[in-house]
Amino acid sequence: MPFNEIDTLAVNAIRALAIDMIEKANSGHPGLPLGLAPAAYALWSRHLNHNPSNPDWLNRDRFVLSAGHGSAMLYAMLHLFGYGLSMDELKRFRQSGSLTPGHPEYGRTKGVETTTGPLGQGFANAVGMAIAEKHLSTVFNTPEFGIINHHTYALAGDGDLMEGVSNEAASIAGHMKLNKLVCLYDSNGITIDGSTAITFTEDVKKRFLALEWDVLEVMDGNDLEELDHAFKKAKKSALKPTLIIAKTNIGFASPKQDKSSVHGEPLKKEEVLATKKTLGWPWEEPFKYPEELLPHFEALALNGIKTEKKWLKLLASYREKHTELAAKLNDFFSPQLPESAIKDEDLLFDKPLATREASNKALNLLAGRVENLIGGSADLAASTKTDFAGYPERNLHFGIREHAMGAIINGMALHGGLRPFGSTFLVFSDYMRPAIRLAAMMDAPSTFVFTHDSVGLGEDGPTHQPVEHIMSLRLIPNLAVWRPADAYETFYAWEQILKNRKPACLLLSRQKLPIQATHKDRIKEGLKKGGYIIKGNAGISDVEIIASGSEVPLALDAAALLEKGGIMAKVISMPCTEVFAAQPSAHRSAVLDKALPKVFIEAGRSSGWKELADSRCLAIGIETFGESAPDKDAFTHFGFTPEAVTARIKEFLGK
Repeated sequence: MPFNEIDTLAVNAIRALAIDMIEKANSGHPGLPLGLAPAAYALWSRHLNHNPSNPDWLNRDRFVLSAGHGSAMLYAMLHLFGYGLSMDELKRFRQSGSLTPGHPEYGRTKGVETTTGPLGQGFANAVGMAIAEKHLSTVFNTPEFGIINHHTYALAGDGDLMEGVSNEAASIAGHMKLNKLVCLYDSNGITIDGSTAITFTEDVKKRFLALEWDVLEVMDGNDLEELDHAFKKAKKSALKPTLIIAKTNIGFASPKQDKSSVHGEPLKKEEVLATKKTLGWPWEEPFKYPEELLPHFEALALNGIKTEKKWLKLLASYREKHTELAAKLNDFFSPQLPESAIKDEDLLFDKPLATREASNKALNLLAGRVENLIGGSADLAASTKTDFAGYPERNLHFGIREHAMGAIINGMALHGGLRPFGSTFLVFSDYMRPAIRLAAMMDAPSTFVFTHDSVGLGEDGPTHQPVEHIMSLRLIPNLAVWRPADAYETFYAWEQILKNRKPACLLLSRQKLPIQATHKDRIKEGLKKGGYIIKGNAGISDVEIIASGSEVPLALDAAALLEKGGIMAKVISMPCTEVFAAQPSAHRSAVLDKALPKVFIEAGRSSGWKELADSRCLAIGIETFGESAPDKDAFTHFGFTPEAVTARIKEFLGK
């Protein structure tokens, strides 16, 4: 059916509401909504399978506004399409506590699939969502039932495609033949500093063709018919993701059209009125649109309800004919972890293990019990020990693309149905920090596995030896950073990560660590609380030694030496400071005795540890970059031996 006057009116309603929001807030980005509204409307009205009355419908198409600064356009559409975003909330754009924050925030506003704003991250999230759809379809679809069958759409701008993360993600998408991924590229030739010609003269079409994408071009981004045709063609792709390059005008119809200033500067009141006049919009009054649009958008929303009902009928038949698969589908999308995830009989260790090796054992054990556990590494599976031996279809090969890997993991986690993880060396978490931060912000159940967690990785030297990284990750709010001390703690850490369904990092050693078999009865319950007494008791100690990861056995050895000299030391394993800090004060006080002096030991920057101390304390860390040497020599160089630590503690205590 051809587009008509009501469709043009709907597009201009999106534009008018967006610039009204921005003008009222005196803050925002009017350029994108004015230029991209026709493309967004064509997609949402004719192609996006979504149900505003049930935004979390399992088989909905996913929509990602990667250019998150265009949030006013998204909020206008959510309001008009019936997602329950009220006019009052539009009027509170960018105000504290509103449902219309400056950039879209996952979990705050219905219909927002992911938090976007840092350019390129949304594009890579969309790739992750498309990977999740493809994997789930192979697990659950049968010849007669396409129960998982939806598209992922992203809207991206010049800035998104300049960011390196989008290129990494696009490369993976092409390689994996994600044919249900469609990205519309808002090619308006303008960024904040001026014309894109200042810095961005590559042939984007040729780049994406080389990355094994189909590429379509829309020469007039205001032409609804041309846009509609492009989306139709993109959905028919059988082997490749599709990039639709739409030539648009930033700030269309405004006095600032095609000027860089319209990107992020609100239009003045007179400029808003001039824009509306150019668009033929008859109302000067802000936040007003014709009543005839209401039944139009209601009819569009009804299409979504019908689409979901049709799918629900398919699901009902699927459940009758494939009861086991249907039950598994429920399990995949259930937040619950099987109670038998880790059993006592699983914990049989007869020799020292690097915690990365223990993690591999845990992963392969859990893979048979948590069937939606899936993940991989940035070309480091042999080193991070993250391959599934018996489930090759669940091994993801990200290549040397840490930037994209983090964001793709977030997209997979947000899609639902999978428990994804990605792995690399801890030092390369720097490449992933934007994605880790966004995972924490969204409370997404993304898991980041980082091995080679200290100078213990040895000869590769300071470029590869993380020093500031452990504490740096702990600075991110709402992120659980686990650093287990042995195989027991590693197994239980994996169990807690999967049970809690929270963003988490797991930091693992390259070097082998002794098994704390004599303390195993304390470990299971203690680890759940983030920190616990692994040796000693309250009331009979002279000092408390608190350590994490590979420094726990060091602390135990130092405690033994201290006891030979008549100094009683209590040793506390602190695998996760964030979880420990969240415990009731009674537990924290039972573990950390305010009356005792404290020694903190960790092979990294010591900043932050002293916050746990209510008494005199000493922090033993590494305050410089690393040293290229075998692991034992590197630890000796930095004073991480039982003898050196014991000497420092004695000096601290004045003994």
